[in-house]
Amino acid sequence: MKKICLIVGARPNFVKVAPLVRAISQSDKCEYELLYAGREDDPTLEPTLFDDLQMPRPNVFLGVSSQSLNDITAQVMGAFDHYLDEHPADVVIVVDDLASTMAAAITAKKRGVKLAHLVAGTRSFDITMPKEVNRLVIDALSDYLFTAGIKTTSVATREQQSESSQTYMVGNILMDSLRFNLPRFTPPPSFHLTPGSYIVLTLNRKALLTDEQQLRQMLQTLISETADVPIVAPLRNQALGVVVRLLTELQVASSKFIIQNSLPYLEFGWLTAHARAIVTDSGNVAEEATFNAVPCITLNSYTEHQETVTVGTNVLVGGDAGKLGAALKQLMNGQWKTAALPDRWDGRTADRIVKILLG
Repeated sequence: MKKICLIVGARPNFVKVAPLVRAISQSDKCEYELLYAGREDDPTLEPTLFDDLQMPRPNVFLGVSSQSLNDITAQVMGAFDHYLDEHPADVVIVVDDLASTMAAAITAKKRGVKLAHLVAGTRSFDITMPKEVNRLVIDALSDYLFTAGIKTTSVATREQQSESSQTYMVGNILMDSLRFNLPRFTPPPSFHLTPGSYIVLTLNRKALLTDEQQLRQMLQTLISETADVPIVAPLRNQALGVVVRLLTELQVASSKFIIQNSLPYLEFGWLTAHARAIVTDSGNVAEEATFNAVPCITLNSYTEHQETVTVGTNVLVGGDAGKLGAALKQLMNGQWKTAALPDRWDGRTADRIVKILLG
């Protein structure tokens, strides 16, 4: 029986791990334990999250809590090393590019445990970004590099540091969760909006939130170019406070800009799947928009998943209010590009991964 350790560093990772939990549970050749690097009372893990995703809560919480990336790295390495003392694993699977992800990857490899990186090969090619450093380290250490698309597969293959490392284009595991949960999405009870009649805004990127002059220009452009179409913004923490304050300064009517605390997974899924368009700085949200064939404008100059732009519904405008305005004009005039579904976004990624690990 192969023992698989799944370690998750932040809330969005659970959406990608849930399909793997289901796939492993259906096999009689492997078993898993699910770890969360944070605390059990982490406020980002809303009470409905695990029921919404149809998955169990983690077996173990490492209890790490810090704002310092170096502190997080050190604490996770210590806690995960102690965990592996008592719970040996054949394979450790890490997700995405967080400091906790890198810490778990280093710890596993120092102990000689096989390492698998889920969503490998993503690059911004900006070495000043902490996440870019994490990606380079994790991919260099991994024995299994599971990629989502052609570009990330090319990057991962080119940068392999060991002859024992193998790259597999398994597809986008986020789509496994989306396909599984699509029939279960439910309208947020606090909204009374007709499908296709509103635009969704999500914000989380610190670089954008801390440059308030730039963000004010982006919000002004979004408001002025969308006529009477309401903008729904489910926000949390810093983003919520900054946007509320800026909109108050701009004297924007509450009927035009609807602010909402972050929503449960199934409600947020319904909201974005039925939107007229989405404006976001999130790669995950842009990927889901492509799956749902919803026009998407990303407030970033790059995307880790280029297929959302080359094949899908996504357009990159960076932090440029002029580019945002031009994209919104196209949207409002009904001139958005025709899009398709990228290769292997078929909901079978988790099954491919389990088959490879057992092979």
